[in-house]
Amino acid sequence: MPNMSATFSSVVKTQVVVEPPPQRAEDISAEAGFKQVLNACLGSQEASRPEMRKTPARAAKAFREMTCGCGQDPIEVVGQAIFEVEGARDLVAVRDIPFHSLCEHHLLPFSGTAHIAYLPNGKVLGLSKFARLLTVFARRPQIQERLTQQVAESIEQLLGCRAVAVSLEAHHSCMSHRGANVPASTRTLAIRGPEKDDPHVREQLMIGASRGPSFGTARL
Repeated sequence: MPNMSATFSSVVKTQVVVEPPPQRAEDISAEAGFKQVLNACLGSQEASRPEMRKTPARAAKAFREMTCGCGQDPIEVVGQAIFEVEGARDLVAVRDIPFHSLCEHHLLPFSGTAHIAYLPNGKVLGLSKFARLLTVFARRPQIQERLTQQVAESIEQLLGCRAVAVSLEAHHSCMSHRGANVPASTRTLAIRGPEKDDPHVREQLMIGASRGPSFGTARL
């Protein structure tokens, strides 16, 4: 009969202990910064409760996630997803794209929905890339007005389209959780492209980028 204790001992000895990766210098610095903020705002007694021991590290990680778009190149995100399509000139609308961003004035989140409509000029963009492009610009300290403009201008530059409209509607916690404490929604619209002032083109874009049914009376 085999010696079971010896067998068990040999198994135990072969177990590998995986050490957590070492913290980066910027992670340590960010964690220390959040700890300092908590101490200053809450007081050391509240900030040092056992339940909040890991809060600075969690907050630093969350902040990095919310600003992961900083430094990203929109062109790299799009990659090879621009396609030549003969005769492509008719309206394309991608609607109800959720996004999350961070108010650069108070570092509080705002979230909402985007509608994008464009009239191509022989080139179209892979549909999933609209969401990726929006995320690159949203995941950084932002204001909604600039975010709307950046998405519209990047689509115009990437595709050379006839015209493009981007409509965002969002709720801002910097307005609903502080100050006025009003849970209002904010809607912004940016229209770009060489044909944007053509009344018929503008009407099509407004229908595609508006709320309500995809094709019908525009309701912005």
